[in-house]
Amino acid sequence: MSREATRVVSLIASSTEIVCALGCEDRLVGRSHECDVPESVRDLPACSEPRLDAGRPSRDIDVSVRAILEQALSVYRVDAARLRQLRPDLVITQTLCDVCAVSLRDVETALGEWIGSRPALLALQPAHLLDVWKDIERVSEALGVAERGRALRRDLEGRVEAIAARAARIDSRPMVACVEWIDPLMAAGNWMPELVALAGGRNLFGEAGRHSPGMTWDSLAAADPDTIVVLPCGFDLERTAREAEALRKLPGWGRLRAVRGGRVFLADGHLFFNRPGPRLVESLEILAEILHPGIFHYDHEGSGWRRLAPAIDR
Repeated sequence: MSREATRVVSLIASSTEIVCALGCEDRLVGRSHECDVPESVRDLPACSEPRLDAGRPSRDIDVSVRAILEQALSVYRVDAARLRQLRPDLVITQTLCDVCAVSLRDVETALGEWIGSRPALLALQPAHLLDVWKDIERVSEALGVAERGRALRRDLEGRVEAIAARAARIDSRPMVACVEWIDPLMAAGNWMPELVALAGGRNLFGEAGRHSPGMTWDSLAAADPDTIVVLPCGFDLERTAREAEALRKLPGWGRLRAVRGGRVFLADGHLFFNRPGPRLVESLEILAEILHPGIFHYDHEGSGWRRLAPAIDR
């Protein structure tokens, strides 16, 4: 990718944030339907849409996604006509997950009948935290601002290292279960186990660098974690609070150590945690103040996370 991109369509929310953090928001000419940070990018034309109703309950979304994938279809549509109209010289997409965001295959299909000079494609694939920092540099290089990318990476890594150094001095390391989907239950994978460890916890489910695995209620109950963090992919804090009511109906939910101790937390999985970009550092801050409130204070409570209120006896 030798030329400097000046007309960019970003089809991932995290890469849109990266472009803006690099001081290149003025080069964005299009976005995905999920790109909403910073607020100003909402004025850009959306070049994608989901094939399903994302407002449905967790179980319905899961059923719809499985049905779409069984038909060998994509979960998202890319507006090929709009892409051609915008004339980008760079389109940023991803190859990590076909369910979470527009994929490289979606974009290649949309560009299949492209006539004339085709835009360059940059496909991000961040499985580990280190991959996220590398992707920031890859985007900066494509934009011709490599030094800004290196500076941004140094700043983000420095903030992470500062938190990790403080957490390493803490003797107590609670056992943590991160729930990335509620119905059916799924654990958080990829960079999430790394974030839990950096924040001073012991991750119980999910493996660093691997996709989010399914989780059974029996396995969660048997592990009996000290802390449960519920952060469904794509759900904001209010949506997470509504969906989390289903957890109370699980048999024996009230007997879990985390529930008895009031240590079940809801987090914004839309703006944090599931966006592999600069705000993974804020996601780490959220975990740190959840796990060790006497040591870490970043004022994310209420906006990035809240405690699951105890059930009301009727």
